[in-house]
This record gives sequence, C-alpha cells and structure tokens, in this order.
Amino acid sequence: MPQLPHPGGEFIGSRDSIRALVAGFLGWTLDAFDFFLMVMCLTNIGHDFGKNVEQMALAITVTLAFRPVGALLFGLMADRYGRRLPLMLDLVFYSIIEVLSGLAPNYQTFLVLRALFGIGMGGEWGVGASLAMEKVPPRWRGVLSGVLQEGYAVGYLLAAAAYFVVFPRYGWRPLFFIGGLPALLALYVRFGVRESHVWETTRQHNWEDLGRAIVSQWPTFLYLVVLMAMMNFCSHGTQDLYPTLLEKSFGYDVHHRAALTAFTMLGALCGGIVFGLLSDRIGRRRAMASALLVGVAVIPAWAFARSPVLLWMGGFAIQFMVQGAWGVIPAHISELSPDSVRGFLPGFAYQCGALIAGCAPSIQARLAKKPGWGYANTMALTALVVFIVAAIVIRLGRERQGERFGADAKGDYEAAPT
Repeated sequence: MPQLPHPGGEFIGSRDSIRALVAGFLGWTLDAFDFFLMVMCLTNIGHDFGKNVEQMALAITVTLAFRPVGALLFGLMADRYGRRLPLMLDLVFYSIIEVLSGLAPNYQTFLVLRALFGIGMGGEWGVGASLAMEKVPPRWRGVLSGVLQEGYAVGYLLAAAAYFVVFPRYGWRPLFFIGGLPALLALYVRFGVRESHVWETTRQHNWEDLGRAIVSQWPTFLYLVVLMAMMNFCSHGTQDLYPTLLEKSFGYDVHHRAALTAFTMLGALCGGIVFGLLSDRIGRRRAMASALLVGVAVIPAWAFARSPVLLWMGGFAIQFMVQGAWGVIPAHISELSPDSVRGFLPGFAYQCGALIAGCAPSIQARLAKKPGWGYANTMALTALVVFIVAAIVIRLGRERQGERFGADAKGDYEAAPT
C-alpha cells in the first residue's frame, strides 16, 4: 500500500492507518454534531416542553453523566474483542437514539433518550482513539492526535451550520433526524478498516486477565480522571452555554449565534492541530499547559467585549486555546495507558472526568440568575478558575511522548503490509 512521506523520510502511515484516523475523526465529528444540536436548540426545545434554561441544562448534564457507562461497556469490549466491532455497534446505537430524540413527545422522554445517547457518546471516543492512535507513527502522533480530536470542533461547526440553515424554517426536530447519519459510518469501518495489530498482539484472552490488568493501573486511572475532569470543565464551561451567553448578554439572534459559534469552532480546529504539532516538538504537558495559560489572557475579550469585532476575535481565540490543549489529549492519555487496557482506560477515565464536569452547565445557569452575576461574569470566572487548575494538574502528571505501542508489535504503521 502507498505511504505518505515527509521530508525526514519517515512515512505518515499506511493506507489502513489513514482509514483508521478518518474513521475515528468522523465518528467523533458526528458524535459532537449530535450532541451540539441539543446545545444549539436548548432554549427552543425548552419552549416546546414548557421548561426554562436551567431545567433544559439538566439534559446536558444527564448526557454527560451517562457517558462513563458507554465508555465502560464499549471499552471493555474493545480490549476483549477488538476495536472495530464495538465501534460499529456504538455508531449504530447512538444514531438510532439521536433520531428518536427528534420524536420525543415530552420532557421526560427526552431526558431518557439523552441518557441513552450519553451511553453511545461515551463509547465512541475511547474505542475510536485507541484504534487510530495504535495505527499512526509515534513521531507524528501529536499532530494526528490534534486532527482526531478536532473532529469535535468540526462536529460543533456542522451543528451550527445545520442550525443556521434548518432550524429557522423547520424547527429543532428535523435536526435530530439528520443525526442518524453516523450509522452509515459503521459500514466504512466494517469494510475499510482492519483490526489493530497492537491489540491482536497484546490482547487479553479472558476476562479474568483483563480485570487484573485494569485493577493494576488504578494510580494511572485516578490521575487521568482528575486530568479529564479539568479538561472537561475547560471545554464544557466555555462551550455548552456559549450560545445562551450570546443571546442573554449580547442580544444575538438565531443567525448571529450560529455564525459566531461556527467561527469559534474554526479557532478550535486550528488550535488543536497547532498545539498537537507543537506537542511533538516540546512535549505533551508543556504544550497543553501553555495553551490554557495563554487562554487566561483571552477571557476579557471573550466574555466582556465592547465591540462585535473584539467579541468575534475573543471567541476564536478562547477556543483556539481550549481545543489547542484538547488536541494533545488522544496522544497523551493513549501513551500513558498500557497496551492491554488501551481500549478501556483512556475512554473510561475521559468519561468519568466528563461525569464530574457534567455539573458545569447547571451550576453556570443557576449562578447566572443571581443578582449582579449574569452569564458573562459567570462564564468568565469559570474559565479563569478551571484554566489555571487544569494547567497545574497537567504539569503535575507524567508523560511518555513517542511511546512505542505493542510489547511484541511495532504497531500497524510499521507492521501492516505495504
């Protein structure tokens, strides 16, 4: 199979490794697309169900709360049965739930469906990331990690575009029907992507051995949970209620909210790739902490802009930094996880962190209602605190930049026939 060279002579990957990266990227893109459709339509869905912003923010929290369940189920399957089958099952599952969300007759049913969607959303990242990161060469793992992770930003961008085009004419329900598209990606994984050679070489052959391997990694797991909690506070604390901030504090209508949100995701996309590449040069922790600390300086323009130009620049810059730090995450936590539990450990730790941070939208919505606070003050304070604490947690951890995956394997980027 052809390989993509770079000037230093090391190839970026076989055709199969590129397909795995594409599958992981698209899976995360469509996952985020489905999730952020709800974020975009939050107040409108609440209007139809007779619920306020605070009550609808609970739907976001419920989705985040059930993500660890999906990471647990699909992650265990990924380490026991391989990466491809759980990924395909997960794509079909959350696609069906997303379509059903568009048919929800009331608030209670919608909450149940969002909990089920959280299970599907929680399963996709860990399985897709392990499949992709095990197939790309260590030298380029950081920048390709940024590409993979920014499927999240692309999903947000597509959700904003769909909201801009579809919602004004047809309302929120058809948007969730579009969310059924990820089911088609399962066919691509089935016929276009091979199983991870690293998993085939280092797999646990029974549940007992897998259980012992997982338990032996409890210190790494606890650190990753704290790390991912802070990273999720950074992202959800600056993104989930951002359209609401634009509406309540700046008076932006539907079209302006969608346009500005889409623009911030362009910043996120650029930031993830830039800091992912930077992490291959200066290290994972230094790149992530630098992005968040620079983000602190951007907060005033993001939350308190006195002109539209400054507001747009601030929105772009804050997500450039937040997703810049996030772009390093797939490579960083995959490298910290042993081969035998890489399908389970990164994804489950990620989603446990998301569970802890899932309270952010509800807390922000309640605090913003207090006299003298508002959404601008609330979200600015949130960003300031979580950026600084997250940078400290990052610097206190370890890193294994360029770790060679596979005890007896060199990885698909080398082991796959060419």
